[in-house]
Amino acid sequence: MTVLPMKSDRMLSFGIAKIDEFFPGFQRGDFAALFGSSLCRSLTSLLCVRCQLPYRKGGMNSQVIYVDGGNTFNPYTISALAQEYSLNPRSVLEGIFISRAFTAYQLAALVHEGLEDALKRYRSKLVIISDITGLFLDRDVPWEEAEDLYKKMTKSLSDLASRRRVIIIASHHPRSYSRRSLSLKSILYGNANMVMGVRESNGVTKFVLENHPKLLPFTMNFPSNIVTMDMFTET
Repeated sequence: MTVLPMKSDRMLSFGIAKIDEFFPGFQRGDFAALFGSSLCRSLTSLLCVRCQLPYRKGGMNSQVIYVDGGNTFNPYTISALAQEYSLNPRSVLEGIFISRAFTAYQLAALVHEGLEDALKRYRSKLVIISDITGLFLDRDVPWEEAEDLYKKMTKSLSDLASRRRVIIIASHHPRSYSRRSLSLKSILYGNANMVMGVRESNGVTKFVLENHPKLLPFTMNFPSNIVTMDMFTET
């Protein structure tokens, strides 16, 4: 894998030449929504590793906070990516501080009550919120209550990213086109300053930038229906 040089403004890019040519990366203060398939989880894992690289190698020289709302964290993926960057997998894993939530109430509490203190403690420049909508789809949580919790949580994340000058990326894995799911998606996208993701259609995988404060939307196709992270690395 070729590690791309860091931009002068210290943006955190994916380090994938095909994407970085059009999307230079995330800046501190961004609250981004990253949607899509399993490759979406691979991309957040990639950012967890790249963030820990020194500035001269395209990173932010920073540990990462990972709020796991969907039990998606995969240490094996992290370890494999760390080795691609000639990093010690154990050291990289130790640089990711994980908090897990099993209910919508727990996830909201982690964001409101614990996240800012964790940012102060670890001085992290990157926060990943994994599967931010999943727990709010639970029908045991009344919709009015779920909607209120979710609005406050996503607004808090947007404010926190701006105030603490950190990058917060919330992954969103669409499961259905129910009214609840579509409403949660609308709330998330309304609070994020950028929206991007991975779509699969007719055997083609697409990287899509839907919204950005400075860039025009674009779609990038990756040929064939057999797409792995190997296609997103430079050898």
